[in-house]
Amino acid sequence: MYIKRILLLIALIGLLAGGWFAYYVYNAVFSPNTNFEVETKTVFIPSGTTFQELKKEIHPLLKDPYSFDKIAAKKGYANKVKAGRYIIKKGLNNNELVDLLRSKNTPIQLTFNNQERLENLAGRVAQQIEADSISLVKAFKDESFINENGFTIDNALSMYIPNKYEFFWNTSAEQFRSRMLKEYNRFWNDKRKAKAKKIGLTATEVTTVASIVQKETAKVDERPRVAGVYMNRYNNGWKLDADPTVIYALKKHRNDWDIVIKRVLFKDLELDSPYNTYKYNTLPPGPITMPDISSIDAVLNYEKHEYYFFVANVENFGYHKFAKSIEQHNRNKKQYINWINKQGVRR
Repeated sequence: MYIKRILLLIALIGLLAGGWFAYYVYNAVFSPNTNFEVETKTVFIPSGTTFQELKKEIHPLLKDPYSFDKIAAKKGYANKVKAGRYIIKKGLNNNELVDLLRSKNTPIQLTFNNQERLENLAGRVAQQIEADSISLVKAFKDESFINENGFTIDNALSMYIPNKYEFFWNTSAEQFRSRMLKEYNRFWNDKRKAKAKKIGLTATEVTTVASIVQKETAKVDERPRVAGVYMNRYNNGWKLDADPTVIYALKKHRNDWDIVIKRVLFKDLELDSPYNTYKYNTLPPGPITMPDISSIDAVLNYEKHEYYFFVANVENFGYHKFAKSIEQHNRNKKQYINWINKQGVRR
């Protein structure tokens, strides 16, 4: 009888222990384990992150960090941490959390536009993906890549078409560059190539002219007309005489890309630079900024007219007055100069 009682007690203790263990395992696996009130938390896991490093990011978001560690080890995640951007929803249990971290790298919507140089583009992109600006600049300026794909260091910026793209956060500089080459080739489809050929320009030359148009007017509806002015000058062998190219040349000459120049002076027109279209009867070596798609298409579909001159319209700010003759242009220009003098703009 005594032995039976002992066996019964042992069985009862085992049953209780088993029940407690089952309860613990169930809670560890299936009970909610987040410790924040907002609907979601975003976690960025850099490439090469160890599980010990990951815990510093994850543990503050959990009610029971220890149970998460156990489940992560049990499911083999602790030895296979994956880089990326992960959105953790409130109320996830450990099982769901580990599954999320090993398979649901959430992409980002990466955007860029109107960058003046490759360095500016790198800085903008580095704010959105894991790759830093130094590695991006190095990839952008890699001579082998540039030469192999028909670009030069001066026109390499034209390869990056401004838009919104879906990327994984842990994209490397080389991966970003390769994707942008694919997007460039997709953008320059047979239809756009045919239009470029018809107007006598290469794809990169179109982008260069478009960059000038971009700088001249922010009004999308006016861009085809402005493009028409520059194409009229180009087709007739004139110098482009574009103020934005002079401003770019000054910035490049001074190596000061933050300087603000609101007024081009006569002495500026003498600067010896291939970007100075008042001095050289050629297109600049490359774009002076990253043009919008609307500016590129404005050049490809430029307005056919007889205008050769234009100046800012002080009666309708943002737009321009166009002229067919130098006499008419000088009258329009005088009105603009009088206005800008009254504003006290000297530089």
